[in-house]
Amino acid sequence: MTAPAPMTAPAPARTATAAVTGIGIAAPGGVGTEAWWSSVLRGHRAIGPVTRFDASGYPAVLAGEVTGFEDAAHIPSKLLPQTDRVTRLALAAAAEAITDADIDPSALPEYGMGVVTANGAGGFEFGQRELQELWSKGSRHVGAFQSFAWFYAANSGQISIRHGLRGPSGVVVSEQAGGLDAMAQARRQLRKGGRAVLTGGFDATVCPWGFTAHLAAGGLSTRRDPAGAYLPFSADASGHVVGEGGALLVVEDGDAAHARGARVLGTVEGCAATFDPAPGRGAPRLLDAARLALADAGTDVADVDVVFADAAGERDADRAEAAALTALFGPYGVPVTAPKTLFGRLGSGGSALDLAAALLALRDQVVPPGAPVGPLADDCPVDLVTGAPRPARLRHALVLARGRGGFNAAAVVRAPGACPADLRGPATPGPAPRRTPASPAYLPYEGDSAARRRTAPDAAG
Repeated sequence: MTAPAPMTAPAPARTATAAVTGIGIAAPGGVGTEAWWSSVLRGHRAIGPVTRFDASGYPAVLAGEVTGFEDAAHIPSKLLPQTDRVTRLALAAAAEAITDADIDPSALPEYGMGVVTANGAGGFEFGQRELQELWSKGSRHVGAFQSFAWFYAANSGQISIRHGLRGPSGVVVSEQAGGLDAMAQARRQLRKGGRAVLTGGFDATVCPWGFTAHLAAGGLSTRRDPAGAYLPFSADASGHVVGEGGALLVVEDGDAAHARGARVLGTVEGCAATFDPAPGRGAPRLLDAARLALADAGTDVADVDVVFADAAGERDADRAEAAALTALFGPYGVPVTAPKTLFGRLGSGGSALDLAAALLALRDQVVPPGAPVGPLADDCPVDLVTGAPRPARLRHALVLARGRGGFNAAAVVRAPGACPADLRGPATPGPAPRRTPASPAYLPYEGDSAARRRTAPDAAG
């Protein structure tokens, strides 16, 4: 009789540092990371009247458009007939991110690098053109590329083919929260043994069909003045403005990145997602997502130096986000920024772009500004940075996002060289102590975390 095999404990889950080594951006304000970042730091407003189609007959006439993007300069000619605008923008950003990371996918193990993107609308403009052909000319005039060019996963597929990324890949569909959810999925692939993942999000819906869908969903501002259309946390908020574009990031296993001598822009320390209950059945759960991400990162609330807000631009949603921030940090307890007020909400590309902006802010030690929004609502006691950049010593950033349908997502990113999570204590679940008003200027790190917070709104707006 054979003796039973001895019991063995299951192998512990593999831990892997998610190190960001490359960024690619195509968004309103600039094509290319440094061009876009410079535009943001200048406070350049990239929202204006729609030029990609005649929107004069629509209630909403403003958008954040990617200008100066010549398709043929970024995309091989054979791909032009089979791709929507969103895929072309994503392909350009993917090429930049891989170059920026100085990584050669062909030098990695065959399945060592994958791609996970977020997309909430698919190839809307491509699909619209094909439907027009169908109804005006008949089915014989609908091209074969319609079978995949409209699909949410087209970006991941085309990027994978072009760069030979054969590792575990996929697509996430959770609207504005998608960029952070895609990063969370990329981190999971690294923990499973992957070497690198290209991840982020893109959407491009500035077309008649896209605007029809946005108007049906609600929440679009119908104001015609770009300076007064998208005003999150303001008592005069009237909705948001749609934008197109996004960002992609190369995230690598930290050990692998170190072994190849890669430059690390920062690390993604924590990610979390929650879902709101059905209307009337409970409170929104953005606060829970933030707390879970901080716990995942092992980061105390007092160590968060800046928050990149979701900034919906709708009174109820703004009030709920402000309440979550107050519960975590206290009133005016941490600098909050919403660069998207300069270029609009980009759907799945929005939170990916915020994640890229957070890493660039950590790199340059500056809080990027959003557009001025006027006086903040009394029920939104947030220290909103607008108009001009605010120099600050930054080690950790919290990025928040919400998608239509009840999606909430949060991510914590850390600057290179900041103390690792395992050297700090457990995350504090409750609010930070209320700060006592001191100076109207931001106080950089001077030891005690409680002393370095600003405690009053920026007088300059």
